[in-house]
Amino acid sequence: MLVRPRFFIQRTGNKLKGSIQKERDRTISARDNKKNQTQINEEIRADEVRLIDEEGVMRGIVSIDEALALAEQADLDLVNISPNAEPPVCKILDYGKYRYEQQKKEKNAKKNQHVTEIKEIRLSASIEDHDVEVKAKAATKFLQDGDKVKVSLRFRGRERDYTQLGFDAMKKFADMVADYGVIEKEPKMEGRRMNMFLAPKKDKK
Repeated sequence: MLVRPRFFIQRTGNKLKGSIQKERDRTISARDNKKNQTQINEEIRADEVRLIDEEGVMRGIVSIDEALALAEQADLDLVNISPNAEPPVCKILDYGKYRYEQQKKEKNAKKNQHVTEIKEIRLSASIEDHDVEVKAKAATKFLQDGDKVKVSLRFRGRERDYTQLGFDAMKKFADMVADYGVIEKEPKMEGRRMNMFLAPKKDKK
């Protein structure tokens, strides 16, 4: 059976267009709501709710039918803002605007949240001082950005017999970036490779 969409049609002038547009907005909001699992309007299954009206006034505990009627009178939505409360807390508001504000907050939170990464700097036992300085500058930038740094040094051939040179090189490298990083894991041999981990100083950015 074909079910046709219902619109609250008013017969006077531009009100017809406005009513259909609002119904479309609510349809889009409902579709968006399914992804976010926020209960609105008839999706709220509780028999009673603690109601906050469109002016922000706490109305106390009312039946769901009364809350829906008040939301309809205000031409707004009933939104369950605290589903785990007993009874759930619902507020009368414009859901489209509410969802926009929520998405804006989430976007800003993600923007301010830094995900720590581990960047790798590779050295060699025969690396020149100038090259060490270049790599130290790169490591400093990573540490300033809040990332950790893995410093690795690979020994080739007979270089394996001179691991003390590797420890010395690691210490020198750590000293060069000491203003912005601290040794999180001391240099350690793993096969033919020596690894050291640096972490950002908490008071340096």
